[in-house]
Amino acid sequence: MLDPNRTTFESFVGKAATELGASSGFTHSDSAIVDWMDNENPPTTEALNSKIDELKLAYDAQEYARNRQAEYPDMGSQLNKIYDDGLTKWKSEMVDPVKAKWPKDNTGPK
Repeated sequence: MLDPNRTTFESFVGKAATELGASSGFTHSDSAIVDWMDNENPPTTEALNSKIDELKLAYDAQEYARNRQAEYPDMGSQLNKIYDDGLTKWKSEMVDPVKAKWPKDNTGPK
């Protein structure tokens, strides 16, 4: 989950730099790389920003999945439901309502 106290840049810069081949550490401000340290071929600012945008889009596309995960009952409760009432009731009473509330197109309640 993203930290609401961090900027988009801060949230994704580490993963973006790693995926672009940064081989060692770096330091950054709220919106830019300050020092690439020992990286011989650091990615360009444009490449880094593009990768950050790509990672943010992928993260945003999975919002429904994070919402579903938070809303499903714990595993023990689900297993008890399956044991007591069977798979059909478990699916119709525990899974389907959450899936209906949080569809894959991210149109669920805000």
